[in-house]
Amino acid sequence: MSLELVSLENIQDIAHEYGYWAIFVGILLENLGIPLPGETVTLVGGFLAGSDELSYWLVLSDATAGAVIGGTCGYWIGRIGGWSLLVKLAGILRISEVRILNIKEQFSENAAKTVFFGRFFALLRIFASPLAGIAEMPFVKFMMYNLAGAMAWASVMVTLAFFAGRIISLEQLVTWVSQFALLALLILLALILIPLWLESRQVKEVGSEE
Repeated sequence: MSLELVSLENIQDIAHEYGYWAIFVGILLENLGIPLPGETVTLVGGFLAGSDELSYWLVLSDATAGAVIGGTCGYWIGRIGGWSLLVKLAGILRISEVRILNIKEQFSENAAKTVFFGRFFALLRIFASPLAGIAEMPFVKFMMYNLAGAMAWASVMVTLAFFAGRIISLEQLVTWVSQFALLALLILLALILIPLWLESRQVKEVGSEE
């Protein structure tokens, strides 16, 4: 992040001053859609735990709780008003409502995987829960995967920073993790968009032959 308010140095200062609350609130706000680097906040918490400034288990609990509560709020935002907003946005982009319904159905089929694994992808971590709400994923099922995904993500991030922070600098660790998350997102987008492009191209070719 290049914004001064969310620089690594500022996050470290806030974490030093407010401790566990900074970790909990930072991750909660990111999951509500506010562009804060929740991944970096979690890594800072794990790093401070590795330095014996904070408790590993309390940092892990904070990160998990912030992700679960934020994800739950995101789900209800999508469930209550997300569909109408999505239809309006599709109209602006000249995407037919039929196409949006097809996308919704496709997402519904993979909603559980998206909620769980979406935690590990840049940006998708923010949008997975609202999309699950828009797709009307059953709330109980959503909560199961929301909790499991939050625990898995928090465990990986906090534990990675806890141990790796003793070997490499926090700055280097944050850079590597951010690059990996971005690369993973690009690969995921390619896996989704390339088949859609090939399908639309095939349809156009069939139409032109007729």
